[in-house]
Amino acid sequence: MSDKNKKLRWQLPFLILLIVGTVIILSKQDRSPYHTNQGMIFGTVYKITYQYAEDIQTEIKSELDKVNASLSPFQKHSIISRINGNDPTVVPDSMFLHVFQLAKTISTDTHGAFDITVAPLVNAWGFGFENSQGVDSLTIDSLRQYVGMENIFFDGEQIVKTDSCVKLDCSAIAKGYGSDAVAALFDRKGIRNYMVEIGGEIVVKGINSKLNRWSIGINKPVEDSLAQSSELQTIVRVSDVAMATSGNYRNYYYKDGQKYAHTIDPRTGYPVQHSILSATVFAPNCATADAYATSFMVLGLDSAMAICNRHPHLQGYFIYADEQGNFATCYSDGFEQWMRK
Repeated sequence: MSDKNKKLRWQLPFLILLIVGTVIILSKQDRSPYHTNQGMIFGTVYKITYQYAEDIQTEIKSELDKVNASLSPFQKHSIISRINGNDPTVVPDSMFLHVFQLAKTISTDTHGAFDITVAPLVNAWGFGFENSQGVDSLTIDSLRQYVGMENIFFDGEQIVKTDSCVKLDCSAIAKGYGSDAVAALFDRKGIRNYMVEIGGEIVVKGINSKLNRWSIGINKPVEDSLAQSSELQTIVRVSDVAMATSGNYRNYYYKDGQKYAHTIDPRTGYPVQHSILSATVFAPNCATADAYATSFMVLGLDSAMAICNRHPHLQGYFIYADEQGNFATCYSDGFEQWMRK
């Protein structure tokens, strides 16, 4: 017997053992059940499905609570609330700094259409974390001086404001970041198949329990302040991506016959008024998708499409009102992959 054959003869048992071991590991993973956990966080509902040997609801809730303690303006002692309250002792944590720096980047890219310093204006219009004291043109003009990412920065230790009246509202990015935080927990634990949804901001990986890509519905933007409508515009089938949808069809109010939507243009101080009814964004992470979805509602259809075309990692799906007032849709390059069966 040649030396080559002898060597192969000794290696063969180890190769077989390696293959058998791999099959056993994969079969155990495949047999792991899918769990679904639901609850409330950030003032909205979350629903999280994942394949794992055990239910880890406690760990999921702990991760969400960390995000809440950092970014929720409704939590009195959160990092963002203490910054808004001008607490000189507050030191931002890693979660806050990550979101803060990402918000600055996207604000620059959208020429101020996305701006977390919009809080004074959002509060004035009655959509924020403080009670509105009424709004008029003089109020808007006086508040706009405090809006703009140039009014706040991180000096290496603390968040510094140019004026104590500058306040932050991360509601257009925090839910997305919360979904990312849970997804990161799953990745650390080696979970390969999951869907994380917090108030419509979604991260998916792998496959569902039916061994298919995850099916996600994009709602038809009909006026629905009670969130009771489930009519869908389309269904996408996705994997290994994050997505977020922003629209003005649920959070709005009427006053003196005028509709006021919750998306405020930080550059003008007023609620947006244009043809986009809903913007859905696909991105590598959900915080990015969340922020761009909001900024696209501010920018309008043409500018939103231009940004998508400039960034290959972003895909956008837009529902808008055509000249006859009917629903119409358009989407950027690359979105077709999610519409395939």
